[in-house]
Amino acid sequence: MTTTVTHKEPAKSLVIAAFAAVYIIWGSTYVSIALAIKSVPPFLMAGLRFFAAGFILFIWNIATGDKVPPALSVAKSFLAGVLMLGVGTTSLIWCEQYLPSGLAAVIVASIPLFFVIMDKRHWQQNFSDKFIIAGLLIGFAGIILLFQGKGSLNLHSKTQLAGFIVLVLGSLVWAGGSLYSKYAVIKGSTLMKASIQMMAAGLAGFIASFIAGEEPGFAWSGITAGSIYAMLYLIFIGSLIGYIAYIWLLSVRPPALVGTYAYVNPIVAIFLGWLLDSEKITIQQILALVVILGGVLMVNLSKYKKG
Repeated sequence: MTTTVTHKEPAKSLVIAAFAAVYIIWGSTYVSIALAIKSVPPFLMAGLRFFAAGFILFIWNIATGDKVPPALSVAKSFLAGVLMLGVGTTSLIWCEQYLPSGLAAVIVASIPLFFVIMDKRHWQQNFSDKFIIAGLLIGFAGIILLFQGKGSLNLHSKTQLAGFIVLVLGSLVWAGGSLYSKYAVIKGSTLMKASIQMMAAGLAGFIASFIAGEEPGFAWSGITAGSIYAMLYLIFIGSLIGYIAYIWLLSVRPPALVGTYAYVNPIVAIFLGWLLDSEKITIQQILALVVILGGVLMVNLSKYKKG
């Protein structure tokens, strides 16, 4: 990891390892979140997870001689962290109170479509490509499919509907934050920027927890062993490994390609939700996932050919 931008192509093995981290590890975090919030309020859990991971990484950076970047770059990293993790991921954590982890993962699979819509620098290229236009239509048709019939999203459940809306909005903010992180000129090493982003998200989580009034009804003694283990996994594996890999990939690969973690995450999440948390897998959920991922594949087809 260097503190300056370089045009040197990173080692292929490192790129593959980073993709494997965001593909597999992030897929497992959906069920880890579901287990963690069984006894810890969602906003408080987000604050503890992100601030702990960010603080540990920050101390490591300082101990190894890394320098804190200038104030403007710190502010930019802070903003990126609040957008991606403080709003984007925390919205997912909150929504998993009302949505099964597998279903939440299917909805989040639409993020690569949001990348295309929000990446203004590439609008001319994207919207002149018939594969991308077709992919967008197919992908959003998959989201609509989640509303049809039974066994998936329940339009008559206010909590599920609210969870869906919040998660879609959070996914939009995540995509916007990711693009900001990629294109903004932010000085500092990848690890230092990631530590600042996670601490910023942690502070945002604590503030949200206070505003939501989570603390009065919460007892630290009531935290279960399962929630503790899940939180430790989220801190050390999901954040310290998975998020660092994601931030680094954004700096060396196009956002749409990095966003292909959405292909694998839902499959991992659905399987682990069924295995570890007794979540039901419905045919309609699988069909919606196939349609959404088909759209994502169409969106990225041209980029794959060029790559």
